[in-house]
Amino acid sequence: MKPSTTLTVLSSTTTIMQNHFALFQLNNSFELDRTELDNAYREVQSTVHPDKFVHASDIEKRIAMQWATQANEAYQTLKDPLKRAIYLCALNGVDLQTESNTSMPAAFLMQQMEWREAFDDARHSSDHASMLRLEKELRHDLKTDLANAGIAIEIGDFHAAAQQLRGCLFLEKFLADIAALDD
Repeated sequence: MKPSTTLTVLSSTTTIMQNHFALFQLNNSFELDRTELDNAYREVQSTVHPDKFVHASDIEKRIAMQWATQANEAYQTLKDPLKRAIYLCALNGVDLQTESNTSMPAAFLMQQMEWREAFDDARHSSDHASMLRLEKELRHDLKTDLANAGIAIEIGDFHAAAQQLRGCLFLEKFLADIAALDD
């Protein structure tokens, strides 16, 4: 099928898909085969990439650009486990409310204060070994919390997943703060 025919079929049968998983014909799942995702992404891009529509009509060019943009956005979301988990929560009607819901379990808040103190101490004393240990601990906790969020998603407890994911977002930001010191 030539590119313009493909776009005509795509645009006449459906609008730009809202579900990233459906775009790549994958199951809505936290667990994802990265090779399968990569292959599906390349297949979609090979069909709708705007370079294939250089001699097409303006409408076909615009549709190709929309599809390519959707494919890029979907791929970037699904390839990152944290973004994928947040997306799955959103698909299931659970907003993380990162702007308005800052409530966290007391144990997490206490741990957060301890991490901040360790960070400040290591930064002020230029203790690189302590900073590396802190970074390693944060990465471990991020991995654990993300795995727990994935389990909650797989059993359909999206509210519990959202709580875990808010913690993951904190950890990811904290890790970025540490990385900024290296820069």
